[in-house]
Amino acid sequence: MTTFRRRGRIDRSRLARARTDRTQDEWAEDLSDGVDFEVEELHVDKPRKRSKGIYLLPNAFTTAALFCGFFAIVNAMNHQFEMAAIAIFASLVLDGMDGRVARMTNTQSAFGEQYDSLADMVSFGVAPALVAYEWALKDLGKWGWLAAFTYCAGAALRLARFNVNTGVVDKKFFQGLPSPAAGSLMAGFIWLADDNKIPVRDSAIPWITFFLAVYAGLTMVSNARFYSGKALDVRYRVPFGVMVLMILTFVLISSNPPLTLFGLFVVYSISGYVIWAWEHLSGRRFS
Repeated sequence: MTTFRRRGRIDRSRLARARTDRTQDEWAEDLSDGVDFEVEELHVDKPRKRSKGIYLLPNAFTTAALFCGFFAIVNAMNHQFEMAAIAIFASLVLDGMDGRVARMTNTQSAFGEQYDSLADMVSFGVAPALVAYEWALKDLGKWGWLAAFTYCAGAALRLARFNVNTGVVDKKFFQGLPSPAAGSLMAGFIWLADDNKIPVRDSAIPWITFFLAVYAGLTMVSNARFYSGKALDVRYRVPFGVMVLMILTFVLISSNPPLTLFGLFVVYSISGYVIWAWEHLSGRRFS
């Protein structure tokens, strides 16, 4: 975009020949015909277009996350449900790394955003639904595949809404339960129950899975706000308490991974409704 600016210039030679008992400003007003103009061209910097190139490093993490989602489906078909749940958690870790790596190396691209969404649909939309169906939901007949489809459709709608709302919603909060957390909620319960670490009768397992699938699917498309964690930048200093909390989390996960991970994602999956209730009762917006 090119703009032009007019800049006035007074003919000072006529002012020099004028009477000296008047100020130059007064003569400038009288000699308006002695004002000519210059046209100065201004070059306004155009906004930089988002790169459409393909960067290797962040997309390598996305590909690894996609592989873990596919690997989870294959293991569910082979009735290796514990391995399938672990693969979904591995996909969660890799999915959290690709975006941060792209921002730290300044290699964001429109291709990477779309590729990440497609990989998330497989890893946290299709994979958890199929693993849960093959593990327990198929015992419920049509109610089982309806619950699995509810979860899968909720993940697709959640990702589509996230893509169109980029740059509009608050960066500190997600609108609706993010699909990686929903997938981890399903995987955590499958891992925990398959490892016989939950005191529930076998006959109740399919219905609990049904409830979790429907709850996660509907929560993904809800308007409840969930903390995103994007405000925490690893490149800058953090309070000492944050480091202590991270160390404690690692200790708990290493001591009992399925129970700790499932508990963490249960708390996170209801945190959005807790925030909504607090805002509704207090009349103030949580930030």
